[in-house]
Amino acid sequence: MALYTPEMLALATGLSAYPLAGDFTYRASARSRTCGSVIELGLECDQASCITRIGMRLAACAIGQASAAIMAAGMPGRGASEIAATHQQLEIWLTGQGALPEWPGLDVIAPALPHKGRHSALLLPWTAATEALCSAETKR
Repeated sequence: MALYTPEMLALATGLSAYPLAGDFTYRASARSRTCGSVIELGLECDQASCITRIGMRLAACAIGQASAAIMAAGMPGRGASEIAATHQQLEIWLTGQGALPEWPGLDVIAPALPHKGRHSALLLPWTAATEALCSAETKR
């Protein structure tokens, strides 16, 4: 199975739909110690603590970009617990101990599983989103 599929590479072009403006209430950044990929992420939530808007600035490989695009497309309407649970399930899946989480589009990044050097880039957007949503929970 090829690591960089046309579907995975195409996801990177969709990231422009999520510009990072200065007006996001909840922000976080993360950096991969393994590959040097970085993300800065901003989120807005409604009164029910569901995500309404996401923005990001990302410097990552195609795996990190695809993971960020998949995450962003599925985030609206979800809450912190769903994002944290998917993040945790991804970490377990990457160890080979669990199934790929139920999240629209994640099957596109499944070829990254045997490539341990790409795991931290794949987790990067999920790590930043979890951190931003933790700060949202503390502010409420």
